[in-house]
Amino acid sequence: MSEFVHNPIPVFRNALLPKVFHAQPQGELLGRYGTLEVRLAATPKDIKRAQKLRYRVFYGEMSAMPDLKSWLKQRDIDPFDALCDHLLVIDTAASGKNPAKPKVVGTYRLLRQEVAARHGGFYSEQEFNIAPMLQAQPRLRFLELGRSCVEPSYRDKRTVELLWHGIWAYVRRHAIDVMFGCASFEGTDPDRLALPLSFLHHHMRAEPQWQIQALPKQAISMDRLDPADIDAKKAIHSMPPLIKAYLRIGARFGDHAVIDHQFGTTDVLVILPVSDINPKYVGYFGAEGTRYAA
Repeated sequence: MSEFVHNPIPVFRNALLPKVFHAQPQGELLGRYGTLEVRLAATPKDIKRAQKLRYRVFYGEMSAMPDLKSWLKQRDIDPFDALCDHLLVIDTAASGKNPAKPKVVGTYRLLRQEVAARHGGFYSEQEFNIAPMLQAQPRLRFLELGRSCVEPSYRDKRTVELLWHGIWAYVRRHAIDVMFGCASFEGTDPDRLALPLSFLHHHMRAEPQWQIQALPKQAISMDRLDPADIDAKKAIHSMPPLIKAYLRIGARFGDHAVIDHQFGTTDVLVILPVSDINPKYVGYFGAEGTRYAA
């Protein structure tokens, strides 16, 4: 699973977090693994801690360039933060003597369809046209995943497993049918990414009912190599950890990529119907997400 991934939408980078925090039944503990806990953010301060972690990873480690407001606040901020549920991995041992200031070492942002519908849509709609997929499956419940990252010293199996245990428990509790979201390759030259992009296009393309295309002015073709020229082993080896993990779980991918020049990435759209998740992962985490139950 990925050490970190972001879900970049440049149009919102200059916006501040809305003043109103949309309180939801959050804060619930979803799992525990040694000194680590995974739970949902309970307060605006929890969200700020996640934003600070995202800033350190996206702007400190990666090639993203912060706008002035993000730089001044030293937080990765956008308006969707006030609408989403924020999954947090907390190291209770590293939080020290003040449990009111938990050490957030991992995070994922979750946006349910009913919330998105009330507030103007999903975050990834700034890059991809997901409306046909939603319209074709009116009885299914969708969940957008994004803004995932992990503190460098915590990028190990247990932290990543705990994040995904939290996602799976959340999916079961909210009866989610389909997960989707952006995943990123480093770099903005699609020709340098021709091998992995072409592999995803020819071998891991979503079925017609799940097909998603990029917005026309942003669409970059993923069909860059003839299928006969694709070395599958090399293609998979060259992919970011998150995309490899999505492939193992059973995900498929949309038709196009999108270049994000601010973040220095090439984004693809991941689609993962819950019914397509590899059964061994369902068995591993438990049908109701109980493997690391607190």
